[in-house]
Amino acid sequence: MAVRLKDVAARAGVSVKTASNVINDYPHITPQTRAKVQAAIDELRYRPNLSARRLKHGKAGFLAFALPRITEPYFAEVAAVLAAEATRRGYILLLDPTDGTEQNEQLVLDGMRSHMIDGVIFSPLAIAGERIAARTDDVPMVLLGEREVPVGYDHVAIDSVAAARAMTEHLIALGRRRIASIGAGAHSGTSTARTIGFAQALAHHGFERSAEHEVEPDRWDRESGYAAMHQLLALPERPDAVFCFNDLMAIGALRACREAGVDVPGEIALAGFDDIDETRYSTPTITTIRPDLQLLAQRVLEVLEARIDGDSSDARRIEVPWELLPRESTARATEPGPVSDR
Repeated sequence: MAVRLKDVAARAGVSVKTASNVINDYPHITPQTRAKVQAAIDELRYRPNLSARRLKHGKAGFLAFALPRITEPYFAEVAAVLAAEATRRGYILLLDPTDGTEQNEQLVLDGMRSHMIDGVIFSPLAIAGERIAARTDDVPMVLLGEREVPVGYDHVAIDSVAAARAMTEHLIALGRRRIASIGAGAHSGTSTARTIGFAQALAHHGFERSAEHEVEPDRWDRESGYAAMHQLLALPERPDAVFCFNDLMAIGALRACREAGVDVPGEIALAGFDDIDETRYSTPTITTIRPDLQLLAQRVLEVLEARIDGDSSDARRIEVPWELLPRESTARATEPGPVSDR
């Protein structure tokens, strides 16, 4: 039989009201009384009914994370750290994969399930900023990623422009002169930001941009990276470095090099972005950008919980740190140390 609050009160020798006040951390309770109730909770292994408590205070106890694809390792890792942080704060995180389509992302904005959640964490891929601004659902929402963010919405992200610039500078510092990219373009905020950083570094060092060296895949996955690298390898003048704008494309690109007999990093230095687990175990290991996902989760939940509790201050953009991790795919024994924005 489940232990009830009145069982705790009886064991501690206090009223049910007093036991409830201790559990809810009300002030004006003596240390002795608090200690007795806590001892009874521990002995009986009492677990409060969080759902009932939250409903009593107008909260459901659930948060939603609307993300493009749960099958992508980066988003799976983000979901894992967000779920852990939500649990630590007494919430349950529900996942809502949108596949990055406008139709599914619009459903997130319309709040079809808003009656059962307290807040939304949204990583939009396809939908434009003006559509987000037109949202009528009043459930608190925090945005992730590099998509244009309308006024009035909190936004947590890394500085993708600075990180992409640093990675391109890293390749230049290694003596590479024909630097290509996979993922450039304007079909998403992230690709736009990383293209800007890539271009800034090239311009700073007086390098000419080459359209044939900037491949724009439809999707940022292994297959696209594989196809894009084969496209680059077929050029009359191959690149001597390739910056893939995420790790999945870098893994596909690495496979293409292996099949073509191209040495990485001897002939082509290869870099990615996101620091997914696969990059640490590939052969060679892949140089990448590591976002501080733990801090990202903390900042997202701090802001969202404050909004749920009624914070009406101005919306904030919060940038979390990142780190450039040189690995075997750009250098071997003489790797430089990591670069970060901390």
